[in-house]
Amino acid sequence: MITVVGWDGSELSAKAVDRLQEARLVVGPDAILGQLKLTAQTAGDESLLETLDHHLEHGEGPAVVLAEGDPGFFGVVRTLRAHGIKPDVLPATSLVTRAFACAGLNWEDALVVAPAGPHQLDRAVNACRAHPKVALLVAPGVGPGEIARELAPTTPRALIVCEDLGGPDERITHSRMGEATTRPWKDPDVVLVIDPLHQPKEPSWVAGAQPGPAEWALPFESRLPAEVRAYILAKLGPRLGDLVWDVGAGVGEIAVECARLGAAVMAVEREEESCAKLRANVLKHGVKVALTRGQAPPALEPLPDPDAVFVGGGGPDVVMACAARGPRSLVCALSKVEQVSAVLDRLREQGYRGEGTQILVSKLTLNPDGSHSLTGSDPVFVVHATPAHTA
Repeated sequence: MITVVGWDGSELSAKAVDRLQEARLVVGPDAILGQLKLTAQTAGDESLLETLDHHLEHGEGPAVVLAEGDPGFFGVVRTLRAHGIKPDVLPATSLVTRAFACAGLNWEDALVVAPAGPHQLDRAVNACRAHPKVALLVAPGVGPGEIARELAPTTPRALIVCEDLGGPDERITHSRMGEATTRPWKDPDVVLVIDPLHQPKEPSWVAGAQPGPAEWALPFESRLPAEVRAYILAKLGPRLGDLVWDVGAGVGEIAVECARLGAAVMAVEREEESCAKLRANVLKHGVKVALTRGQAPPALEPLPDPDAVFVGGGGPDVVMACAARGPRSLVCALSKVEQVSAVLDRLREQGYRGEGTQILVSKLTLNPDGSHSLTGSDPVFVVHATPAHTA
């Protein structure tokens, strides 16, 4: 029998103590093993599965796996079950629960992210850009310094760094982002990333990420009909953890929609009047969009690499600059069919495979005599491209 026991630094339950006394083998982090007076054989958790397989193969009796906090929450229970082991679980208070309790904050509206390492840092950062309250479970290469460095300067956030939760050196630090990048941290467990300006409109009824919008392709005053924008959004596929660029953003109709669907969004627009309208639309819909006023391609250079890009304005040079950053999806809207071939050719040079679609929207209108007729808009040519090696 395998029992997983959670440890949060407090006194263990009677049931957990019994399981530890019965165990022939206890596996866990050295820091936890060192705090318990155990008579059973012990082993570090670096080779957890191999150790348990050997123990079970030789029928050496019950074993206990020690883990921090609630082992069913981004913890070892998932690893064991994926390996075919169905353990009994005795949880303790999770690190996230303790972090929010120490900070005196409610957390039913918080997003919890647990990157496996530096290769998932960008997705964790994008979640922090898009969501006003995030708990980050620290991993090697993904801690307060890395998060603050990536968020600055476009996304100001307050950081609450929780170190050695439940341990003798427990410390809760409210940190500015600049301080977080230079300060030495000792054993951080959780970083709470908070937008101090966020005001929730209504109480949450679901924990974590909120449900998606009730509708999309909203009735913006836009150069693009709603039907065209729906197609563009479908091809961009904005989602939580993604970073979307909206280049030549206009009044922000695509940027706002992508943010409403959970993505982090950076908009680039050169016209001040359009920038003002974009800011108003962002405020109206209660989303987060980082706006850069400038001319692409130069304005794109300091931005972090995107997952998806919409190009609403600019020539082939802008499309090329966007493709050079390697997004998984690139969409651009063109007003003339002659532009399509040139853009597709340039995309192929960058290793992309694309297709062009003409969208012509015809709407029913009511005539004075009560009859209906169709009123057509100008056609829009939409190019969608993905890297050729993934197509």
